[in-house]
Amino acid sequence: MGAKIIDGNKIAEEMRAEIKQQAANLKAKGVTPGLAAVLVGENPASKVYVSMKTKACEEMGIFSVTEKHPENMSEEDLINLINKLNHDTRIHGILVQLPLPKHINESRVLYAVSPEKDVDGFHPVNVGKLTIGDPDFIPCTPHGVQQMLVRSGYDPAGKHVVIVGRSNIVGKPLVNIMLQKKKGANATVTVCHTGTKDVAKYTRMADILIAAAGSPKAITADMVKDGVVVIDVGVNRMDDPTAKRGYRLVGDVDFDAVKEKAEAISPVPGGVGPMTITLLLANTVKSAARKAGLA
Repeated sequence: MGAKIIDGNKIAEEMRAEIKQQAANLKAKGVTPGLAAVLVGENPASKVYVSMKTKACEEMGIFSVTEKHPENMSEEDLINLINKLNHDTRIHGILVQLPLPKHINESRVLYAVSPEKDVDGFHPVNVGKLTIGDPDFIPCTPHGVQQMLVRSGYDPAGKHVVIVGRSNIVGKPLVNIMLQKKKGANATVTVCHTGTKDVAKYTRMADILIAAAGSPKAITADMVKDGVVVIDVGVNRMDDPTAKRGYRLVGDVDFDAVKEKAEAISPVPGGVGPMTITLLLANTVKSAARKAGLA
């Protein structure tokens, strides 16, 4: 019969209705949530993401500014800009769009963002607070994964969650999220990565499998057990002459084959992707409420 589809678009729409109401409640009390996006260079994917963010802010009633700068912007000028935004009372969240040009030290730039406005959750202060179970801001994509599971009825509590990938943006935060003794977590967690021998040995043990390795169709049907719940974070381009753009987007999971064994699975596109901006907006509203002493 095939798996239930975990629809990221539908869940994101539900959450955005909640966020829009929260933003309206803050506005009624004289507080307008504000988000600043910083874009350096002409990376096409980054430009699309920032454009989507701007549109979403308009729909949610969130004040939005976009700082667009050329590829040759200096690291010093970028940090000065971030310091300016740190002190801008209209702004409650700062998004530095990655990747940055190669001459700029990403870590130095991300560390310059005030932890109180770090709605991406990348600052060491926020990483540390997540680790000890007292987060201010949870990174958007991992938090989106958690929301997809919980809102679809697949609570990780007591389950064996296997995460394939250990990036600072997805894999590592997911470990810390799923380990917490909290609602929507409390799982037994295994992490697989490029140094893992026989990845399939571990993925076959997963009750919940989260693929975030950045490798197209790396998770095949023989690597999962019947009844597994799969969240596919990967977004990879594959050449396809039959497609309008000459390529199509696929995940890290061989969707067509794995869905025949899984109880539930998220698609690519239309799975985790819509959740990332949604959680960015949620963090921005949360930041505004905290700043106003309303959260």
